[in-house]
Amino acid sequence: LNPYPDGLLQRLAASGINGVWLQAVLRDLAPGGEAFPEFGEGYDVRLANLRELVARAKSFGVDVYLYLNEPRAMPQAFFEKHPDIAGAKETDLTSMCTSQPAVREWMGNALAHIFREVPGLGGVYTITASENLTNCASHGDWKSCPRCKDRGDGDIIAEVNAVIEEGVHRSAPDAKVMISDWGWRGHGDAPDIMAKLPKSVYLMSVSEWHLPIERGGVKSTVGEYSISSVGPGPRSLAHWKVAMDLGLKTGTEIQFNNTCEIASIPYLPVLDLVAEHCNNLESQANLDALFIGWTMGGHPSPNLLIPQRFGKKPTPSIDTVLDEIAKERFGEAGAPHARKAWKLMSDAYREYPFHISVVYTSPVQWGAANPLYPKTTGYSATMWGIPYDDVKGWRGPYPPEVLAAQFEKVAVGWKPGIEELQKAVDATPENLRAAAQADLRYARASAIHFQSVANQTRFVMMRDALQTGASVLPMDERARMTRHLEGNIESEVALAKELFALTREDSRIGFEPSCQYFYLPLDLVEKVINCQWLLDAQDEWAR
Repeated sequence: LNPYPDGLLQRLAASGINGVWLQAVLRDLAPGGEAFPEFGEGYDVRLANLRELVARAKSFGVDVYLYLNEPRAMPQAFFEKHPDIAGAKETDLTSMCTSQPAVREWMGNALAHIFREVPGLGGVYTITASENLTNCASHGDWKSCPRCKDRGDGDIIAEVNAVIEEGVHRSAPDAKVMISDWGWRGHGDAPDIMAKLPKSVYLMSVSEWHLPIERGGVKSTVGEYSISSVGPGPRSLAHWKVAMDLGLKTGTEIQFNNTCEIASIPYLPVLDLVAEHCNNLESQANLDALFIGWTMGGHPSPNLLIPQRFGKKPTPSIDTVLDEIAKERFGEAGAPHARKAWKLMSDAYREYPFHISVVYTSPVQWGAANPLYPKTTGYSATMWGIPYDDVKGWRGPYPPEVLAAQFEKVAVGWKPGIEELQKAVDATPENLRAAAQADLRYARASAIHFQSVANQTRFVMMRDALQTGASVLPMDERARMTRHLEGNIESEVALAKELFALTREDSRIGFEPSCQYFYLPLDLVEKVINCQWLLDAQDEWAR
């Protein structure tokens, strides 16, 4: 399997990208030595493949980085042979305790081996408090470990990063070691950890975290990647200040194509928001690195051109950057319409009802593909899985009507932007038309998703009100609510049909690399049948 074919590398390089990453597991890429002889099966084949990729990527001016969560926790059976290194436990996994010298020595030797055998690797990007259980402090339970309980979590995390830095630089002194502060103390401040890091590393911080926002009268703070919330926020600014004072390099983790706000569209045509964020970073933080995409958000796009332009000296204005990209993308005649479209959609997107619950569990990833249910299912929405009809789980701090109103506000504000983008496409030279039409498709698909979340939220609200209050609601009120219910169902039919046509034109819609397809065209056919059944059988199920 080839995760980075030549065409993709070429297009990424043209977008200003100079590095790509692959997740790496040390026990699969290097021998375990005398301490851990069970590690390393097949490592020589993997390293040969990695060497080939590194050389091929370099021919396009792109470096390859390894993304690390180390040391990976192991199943209990592993510790029957190694009881002296068992650390914090979580479900059926146990940490390899890094307070034990043997674990640290293996980590350093493994990284030194990889970087010696694969010359030219760009470096590593490491998260030491990620979703994966790694060191005993990674999930905050280090006091359960007999060796770590008397240490501070900052000491443990800093020590792990120091081991990683030493192993990499032992074989490749010029390789970059990027250390993420993700998860340190639950995303809280951690200047003491930074003070113990090696001076050669980059301190990476998510730009917009802890940014205070207000949507629909509801106040909250940003705790996930967000394009609708333009940073940097107070946490990253504080961490970068400490890091720079300590002599560390600094960088940001940020997403410019899409985020969990809506990941089933490759990129969003909200270039004003991206440019504003880049301009803020340029004026408020003197950063050395930009990490601008996870599994989602890696598609070559006009959005990725923006940070490249802001890297020029002297720093250009927002209008200069966006005017250049609009002309390159849509030609002289189409550019003014594209600029208007980006501005309209960016302004509308600022109303997105951001919250962890909304982005993880609401139907925003599924859009009109999520079915409607005639009565309460009782099922809870699953994280980036099936939303069901769990409005309570979807909404986070937003009252249901506010959630619906905010998504509808985004969708309504998006529509004039779509009209302007259509004018831009119509005026685009033929040789640029295909890419311009893709931008238009993604704008239309995004608006469908936003409106569908509003429809589904209101459908569930009215369905439940009718079912629980049927015996006490006046007849005219029931009739009014039933008409609204019908309107929501009919709107979902229209949206599903429109989205079906778009997915048949562009197979990238509905896809996200880590989840694969949230929906396929046939799911939208099923939704139309689902809605038609509800309309045909309405008298029966409403009773």
